[in-house]
Amino acid sequence: MSTSTPTMQLLQGYLKVTSDRQQLIASNIANVDTPGYHTKDINFQAAMQQATDEGNDVQLMPASSEVEGLPERPDGNNVNIDRESLLMGETQLQYQMGVQLIKAEFHRLLIAIKEGN
Repeated sequence: MSTSTPTMQLLQGYLKVTSDRQQLIASNIANVDTPGYHTKDINFQAAMQQATDEGNDVQLMPASSEVEGLPERPDGNNVNIDRESLLMGETQLQYQMGVQLIKAEFHRLLIAIKEGN
């Protein structure tokens, strides 16, 4: 018997996207003083739409891209530490929410199993 439900698979995809985004934001922060470095991000909504469209075959590979329209410093770097810190906090909250939703899904499955006995 598999405990992998469509909801669980979607939540796993959600955690993957948020985790990948956290790593990318951390990389942006680490490169705040690297001349010529340009801020990168994941289009969160597009990645989640991909997870929804792929259904049971969630093999997410969220694509990162450079963020356009950010002011560039004279050294060519456009990382804004305030923006990245805000995004990191937001993404951490999204990840925590995903973990809580997975816990709730496991609880729902446990109740269904107990009622089936």
